[in-house]
Amino acid sequence: MSTAERIPVAILGATGAVGQTFIRLLDGHPWFRVAEVAASERSAGKRYAEATRWIEGNLPADVAALTVKPCDPAQLSSPVVFSALDAGAAGELEPAFARAGRMVLSNAKNFRMEPDVPLVIPEVNAPHLGLIAAQRATRGWTGAIVTNANCAATVTAMAMAPLHERFGLKSVFVATMQAISGAGYPGVPSLDILGNVIPYIGDEEPKIEREMQKMLGRLVGTAIEPAPFVVSAHANRVAVENGHTVCLSMAFEKRPSAEEAIAAIREWRGASEVRGLPSAPDIPLRYRDEPDRPQPRRDVADGRGMTVSVGRVREDSILHLRMVAMGHNTIRGAAGGSILNAEVLVKAGVIPRGARG
Repeated sequence: MSTAERIPVAILGATGAVGQTFIRLLDGHPWFRVAEVAASERSAGKRYAEATRWIEGNLPADVAALTVKPCDPAQLSSPVVFSALDAGAAGELEPAFARAGRMVLSNAKNFRMEPDVPLVIPEVNAPHLGLIAAQRATRGWTGAIVTNANCAATVTAMAMAPLHERFGLKSVFVATMQAISGAGYPGVPSLDILGNVIPYIGDEEPKIEREMQKMLGRLVGTAIEPAPFVVSAHANRVAVENGHTVCLSMAFEKRPSAEEAIAAIREWRGASEVRGLPSAPDIPLRYRDEPDRPQPRRDVADGRGMTVSVGRVREDSILHLRMVAMGHNTIRGAAGGSILNAEVLVKAGVIPRGARG
């Protein structure tokens, strides 16, 4: 698309950490341009540069000059809405935009498990976007809500996807080491996290345990048939800036050797619908041979933050196999994942290339 043809988008919750990540990733995007930013009433009416405390890199000048608007569909005209709202606001506001005909790409937990709402990692389950037609028919609106998974669940599901496809998962044990950026900005107090591990993240374990069966399930007609495996999760916050690490032990219907599992991971490229899209990495899942990888400091920026790294696949003495996976929580696990979802919808014609709102 030419610069003049790029689709205008609005960002809800634009002043927060995930909202800022959307702005960084959309700067110079070939298909989308940030036309509107919206936030709480205390920020509305201010220039964006005045309303936000910019965290990383340089604030794009065109966005800095925008006036922050309320999160109200009557005051925003963009046909595509990227939502970085927290759960307390998303439950009311996201459906209001969908009713008003907008395509809402959500990072909030509120609608992920609704039976007619797609919960999408495009390489893993792009066909689940077929739920949009059922959602519109059921709810009587012309827009739609498409959700991202929990950031740790995203890393885990991507790492497991090729193994589930080939060998059939039965049970999964996962322990996470989650970066402090997952708590937003300013995040976890320094005296709580420095030199420490916090073995609790509110509502995180239930999200990990319930979301993966939907993501790795099958679209059957107008419903998702959940994948028939069980998950036990432990969630921990650690003193890492970006990059969630997960340690996995897995049992399968058909027990693979470590070599067979590594081959499946190396060969996997995910759904064909995603290949060649602006935000899609060439290799969505990269296997690391080094005995001490993946590591957030060394691997989190792989694929511009959209590649999930996997390593240490080996036999497990209780289940069948164990491994380590790591991915960027605010890019692949949040804003970047939403942008990739929107790109798939443009490619499929669900979001018209000439959409103007």
